[in-house]
Amino acid sequence: MSNGKMNERQKNALSKLTDVATDIYQAFEDGEIPKMQLPLRAKRNIEFDPATQVWKYGDLKTVRTAKTTQGAVMMLRTAYVTKFVNDMIRDGKTSTLREMYYVSEGWNAAKFHSEDESNLLVEDLETVSGCLREDFKLRPEERGAHVYGNVNFRTMTKKGMKKFNCIDDVAEAGFPIPYSVEKETFEIDSHDAKFVMALETGGMYARLIENGFAESAGAILVHLSGQPARAIRRLIKRLNEEQGLPIVVFTDGDPWSFRIFASIAYGAIKTAHISDYLATPTSQFIGITASDILNYDLPTDKLNDKDIAALKAELTDPRFNDAFWDEEIHAMLELGRKAEQQALAKHGLDFVTDHYLPEKLTQMGLW
Repeated sequence: MSNGKMNERQKNALSKLTDVATDIYQAFEDGEIPKMQLPLRAKRNIEFDPATQVWKYGDLKTVRTAKTTQGAVMMLRTAYVTKFVNDMIRDGKTSTLREMYYVSEGWNAAKFHSEDESNLLVEDLETVSGCLREDFKLRPEERGAHVYGNVNFRTMTKKGMKKFNCIDDVAEAGFPIPYSVEKETFEIDSHDAKFVMALETGGMYARLIENGFAESAGAILVHLSGQPARAIRRLIKRLNEEQGLPIVVFTDGDPWSFRIFASIAYGAIKTAHISDYLATPTSQFIGITASDILNYDLPTDKLNDKDIAALKAELTDPRFNDAFWDEEIHAMLELGRKAEQQALAKHGLDFVTDHYLPEKLTQMGLW
């Protein structure tokens, strides 16, 4: 691929990554020790940004320097990754994060010893360059996340841009979300919906499709497939900001599921540098809550030690710093129980769409 065929985001990424590598080499030319200053990735360095209503990294920094052997290896890896990404952009190719990890086997002393190491370096390059992983043509493994509802997307195919309706033109599971949902290759064409519902589990997503909930409620259903990938969060944000659609999140009732909601609404610690790009702070949590367990007499499991520790940690997590979460987290700790979304099936397969969701959505003014 020649420079003329690159989109502006890719041209910018190419330029910024070249600058990163140039700075490292220039430091050596000047007889200085190369270094990279990065935000400290810790909960104590997460601050609320009132302008964007999301949580971002604060002013605490950490410095990576070639003064140590480990630091020198990181600088060498940075140079290799920069060249790898530049070559991909120029050649019009993409790579999974895992493929890049294996490619590094040929980088001698710069090879990664784990995929976590390579993923962390990519996040560092996002931070110092101001670009996104997607601009580097790096993509995660497929997560199986889908969209179902009366919304039309235009997305890039091998034959150019093509329009899909996420009910009429898709298989039973819905429209598969691509790894990049930026405007250059993915457009939200039109919709006839009242709100977006993000669902943690595939079982509940399938139940709502089978029960005709998307059609009867005017909902766009988004299957999160567990902890949501960045493309999912970005699509949710675009549906909210560009189409004016309210976002509601429906998960299991446990501390790990609460964090799924928090990552959608306010951002996650590891992606705090791009929270304003991914997070949708107006998102609302439907459940499952400790109150739901009691009000709907749901089957439960006992909280284990890790669950309890996670709930207690959330009491000091700034993303859960409001009256609703304080009450529900304390209630779950006192109850000592957790519940799954599909526990609602105790009352019948239609209970979730005939009673639970209408009651919750009515409280939110969406029914």
